[in-house]
Amino acid sequence: MYPDGGSFKEERTYGMLCHLLAFAGFIIPLGNIIGPLVIWLMKKDQSMFVDDQGKESLNFQISILIYAIVSGLLTLLVIGILLLIALGIFYIVMIIIASVKANEGVRYRYPLTIRFLK
Repeated sequence: MYPDGGSFKEERTYGMLCHLLAFAGFIIPLGNIIGPLVIWLMKKDQSMFVDDQGKESLNFQISILIYAIVSGLLTLLVIGILLLIALGIFYIVMIIIASVKANEGVRYRYPLTIRFLK
């Protein structure tokens, strides 16, 4: 138990939410960035773990958005369609893995992520 009454279990839950709320992008435009951003902004000063995982999630979401735009442009050359499909599968799998790892208390690092926030 932490002095403020919180716990590492609570930190792990918020860390996991930083990753899982990215799925809000399937319902709300830019929800994949807004969801993790809200959790990160609320808890970044209270938990180093949530601060780390929130930044990681946001970096991944911004990177995926850039990759999706480039793949979308490449649909003119047909290869973009395959890239978009692969990117979609990669996106879903990586978010699930990151969520599980964060719930275990592991500081997960997404592959192929551009580190905008450090």
